[in-house]
Amino acid sequence: MKITGKTRVLGIIGWPVTHSLSPVMHNAAFEYLGLDFCYVPFSVKEGCLDLAIRSIYALNIMGINVTIPHKESVVPYLSEISKEARIIGAVNTIKVVDDKLIGYNTDGIGFTTSLEEAGHPVGGRSLLILGGGGSAKAVVFQSAAEGAREIIIANRTVDKASLLRRQTETHFPSTRVDAIGVGYEELKGVIDRVDIVVNTTSIGLRIEDPSPVPKELLHQGLFICDLIYNPSETALTRYTKELGCQFINGIGMLLHQGGAAFKLWTDVEPPLEVMRKALEEAIGSLNGYKQAR
Repeated sequence: MKITGKTRVLGIIGWPVTHSLSPVMHNAAFEYLGLDFCYVPFSVKEGCLDLAIRSIYALNIMGINVTIPHKESVVPYLSEISKEARIIGAVNTIKVVDDKLIGYNTDGIGFTTSLEEAGHPVGGRSLLILGGGGSAKAVVFQSAAEGAREIIIANRTVDKASLLRRQTETHFPSTRVDAIGVGYEELKGVIDRVDIVVNTTSIGLRIEDPSPVPKELLHQGLFICDLIYNPSETALTRYTKELGCQFINGIGMLLHQGGAAFKLWTDVEPPLEVMRKALEEAIGSLNGYKQAR
């Protein structure tokens, strides 16, 4: 990649952000297409968000991704936000248009696109969503928007799941929404009626983590989506594989939310296979490094 005075800058803000794979896939896409852009990570502590957002326009940065812990707190600093970002209450992509900072959320469409790609669109399906945080919100709202028949939100704090249920019912009254805890009996009571299980929690980030759904509750016919992509296999996806069920990890959501952001910034169709290959190679290198240690 050749950086000149004409190179346009994009990036990602978060804390921490050194682990982000977004630079890998976006820079691979720019290089492949011959676009004079570069994408860099910016480590922004929570107390520095105001200064960081004001610097976007001042430094002539053309766009930014936003990750934890800034997705919700960034909203008041923006000139406008899209409909889906307003419903979700969080922004993961900012585009500079003239002197305005416009916020979007591409997480939801990244999720549903990854399921469509795997042959499991959410329309007319019953989903069990594990977790109640920002990723869960995007998954729940986008699934409801695309016609999910039923969404069951299971969270350790049931009050948080209930709040998300009420918010979803307000915007999407035609979708049946339930809120439960994550105890064995509660999951057992709903698992037989769902088609798709989605893990949006952090359970599985460590190799030694258990499955968020006990192995004995999993059954033939389920489609599992674990949003964790590093490690590439978790206890949940390992059990699913042993049962012979179909599953995907979070690399598809990461890819497609990134592709949607790429299109917003550049008005160019993203080279998804180039981006996917870059992600897979980066994750493979990370896993090889961990095993070597």
